Amino acid sequence: MRIVVAHNRYREAQPSGENTIVDAEMAQLTAAGVEVLPFIRSSDEIPTMPTTAKALLPISPIYAPRAQQELSRLLTEHRPDVLHLHNPYPLLSPWVVRTAHRHGVPVVQTVHNYRQVCSSGLYFRDGMICQDCRGRALGVPAIVHRCYRGSRAQSALMATTLAVHRGTWKSVDRFIALTTAVADHLRDYGIPDERIVVKPNAVPDPGPPAPLGDGFLFMGRLTPEKGLDLLLEAWRRHPVGALGPLRVAGDGELRPMVEAAAAERPDVSYLGQLDRAGVRAAIEASAVVLATSTWHDVLPTVIIEALASGRPVLGTALGGIPYLVGAGTPREPAGTGPASVASAVRGDGAATLPVGVVAGEAGWVVSPDPAALAAALPVARTGAAALAPAARARYERTFHPDVVTKQLIDIYADAARTAPRH
Repeated sequence: MRIVVAHNRYREAQPSGENTIVDAEMAQLTAAGVEVLPFIRSSDEIPTMPTTAKALLPISPIYAPRAQQELSRLLTEHRPDVLHLHNPYPLLSPWVVRTAHRHGVPVVQTVHNYRQVCSSGLYFRDGMICQDCRGRALGVPAIVHRCYRGSRAQSALMATTLAVHRGTWKSVDRFIALTTAVADHLRDYGIPDERIVVKPNAVPDPGPPAPLGDGFLFMGRLTPEKGLDLLLEAWRRHPVGALGPLRVAGDGELRPMVEAAAAERPDVSYLGQLDRAGVRAAIEASAVVLATSTWHDVLPTVIIEALASGRPVLGTALGGIPYLVGAGTPREPAGTGPASVASAVRGDGAATLPVGVVAGEAGWVVSPDPAALAAALPVARTGAAALAPAARARYERTFHPDVVTKQLIDIYADAARTAPRH
């Protein structure tokens, strides 16, 4: 089987789980005997592009002529079975779908965000979940609020791109929804069930888990939607040292907030941006990994890495996080709310949990509320050892490359066999 993998890499200065997943997936496919033809561009190329190419950048999300020419040559020369698209912006454009179809090549796309509808891709604006552009022919709210790169002009371009390519997206032969929540998003967009397959990402197996460390690890982009302010407010509700250490790794606009918290409390430390070896060491030093996003985070790679290392996860009950840890959504009886200190019985009757917290197979999910998160932190610290074996087992069963790569190859084969010739 011969597959073209098309992806516009995010800037290396902006850490991206999506880049990591695409790289790992290509390696996993190659190891499984699939011939992978990378069609990769990087946003890091933009500063060094010739003046003539830079002049075309404003229209490239709608139509990137150079990318279409190069892709046409690749498809003509190699005649692949499938084109697998990840991120098309800004140097590829969704037009690659039309180019592939013109050559009779079916297209599979992994949906890593909500950019079929939302210009920022996050369903998040001004510190809150926002879905104002759902159901609109043109995302005017995105323009008004400068949702794309803080620019009204660039937001207008992205909103126009999404409007122009509505038909393009609806012509994709198979969508890979990373979780059931993404599948719901695609159905809401108008994609029929028969063209949606739920398949998560995988990360390489790090080997048998090391013994649990102590405390908590937050690792990811230091940006508002990742819930750092929520985490730090919840952490401050406990005496210094009561929960063990809190380690924070990553970089982004909220780095000063983390550095200030580390200066304020000796139980908070900032590790900076880590390489792969540093990531593994940080996970092994901790007992629980945190995913406190305040947006509908699609599939945080850090959670899969945690499960692979036998670390349970405490996360917010948003987006794909409940799916990853094998949990439902928090129970909030009328009149209590997430701040209540009342107890709820865990499904198996083995323990009681604060209302707003649900125990899953490999961790806990909590309402995105400081009081609820504060109540969940000691529960997670106490329960980490009991859930650690289940965390590793969930990885082996659901997120191991051997499992996920087979699913992906089956998706390719089905698309190649049944997709209409456009």
